[in-house]
Amino acid sequence: MANPDSSKKILITGGAGFLGSHLCEYYLSKGHYVIAIDNLCTGRIENIKDFLTSVNFEFIMHDITLPIDIKADWIFNFACPASPPHYQKDPIHTTKTSVLGTLNMLEITKKYNARLLQASTSEVYGDPKEHPQKESYYGYVNPIGIRSCYDEGKRCAESLIFDYYRVYNLDIKVIRIFNTYGPNMDPQDGRVVSNFILQALTNKDITIYGDGTQTRSFCYIDDLIEGITRMMETDRNIQGPINLGNTNEFNLLTLAEKIIKLTKSSSKITFGKLPKDDPTKRKPDISLAQKILNWEPKISLDDGLVKTIAYFKNLLHKQKYNSQQKLQL
Repeated sequence: MANPDSSKKILITGGAGFLGSHLCEYYLSKGHYVIAIDNLCTGRIENIKDFLTSVNFEFIMHDITLPIDIKADWIFNFACPASPPHYQKDPIHTTKTSVLGTLNMLEITKKYNARLLQASTSEVYGDPKEHPQKESYYGYVNPIGIRSCYDEGKRCAESLIFDYYRVYNLDIKVIRIFNTYGPNMDPQDGRVVSNFILQALTNKDITIYGDGTQTRSFCYIDDLIEGITRMMETDRNIQGPINLGNTNEFNLLTLAEKIIKLTKSSSKITFGKLPKDDPTKRKPDISLAQKILNWEPKISLDDGLVKTIAYFKNLLHKQKYNSQQKLQL
């Protein structure tokens, strides 16, 4: 627990989302006062329901594209749909969330002399021609494609943050998050891990878009949270950007086969058309994180998948129970 004298007021945008809810849990466990902001576009109250009765937790339903004035010591800007089906559903609002939302958080940072950590993404590298991707790589991004609302929105957010730093000398930090998975993922978010697990648990065909040779590096949520919190606690002179992700690279066919084996599923693997601008390779160079944060992932893909499968199995059980209860009413 944090000492009363050292406890902070921590603002987490996207606080009911996958990553944000884990950050809420972490800082509440350390004795800090946590304010979660979320418009529940993709976040879920279910993710934070255990915190709602805590005297150290506050939930504000708000869309950060609109100004808001909250005094905080630390700000984690994690609000934005992060899966293609969600951010492509309303691409204009996705861009607004990254750009206007970040502007609004920067204004709070400036007004209250706070520290801001921005959740950027490996998507700023686009479909990379450099592999693995270093922070110095400028990326290969289609600025007018169907994914660009997210890719370019996050790139613009980084630009804004570093301009505010140069003009106003703000206390800022930027991380670039690579593929992450674990409990609290939205079962409907369309990400590959959640899709494959749910399909396997229900014995439906597992759909791979493309031929399955495209690769990703999957980081378990607990490892990522440790990297995020270490970055937030670095000296003011460390701004980033710093990659956070797992360096163990797997193709999607291998991932599907692992999940079928771990779930003992009868699912078959089918193939669909690869979406436009979908990256063929994705793997972080985490040399900076290792050097500056003394951080690297520790949880293997198999161990992380076992925990994530257990989460989704429990979720399906609850949904089935709730459906049966409704039928009996």
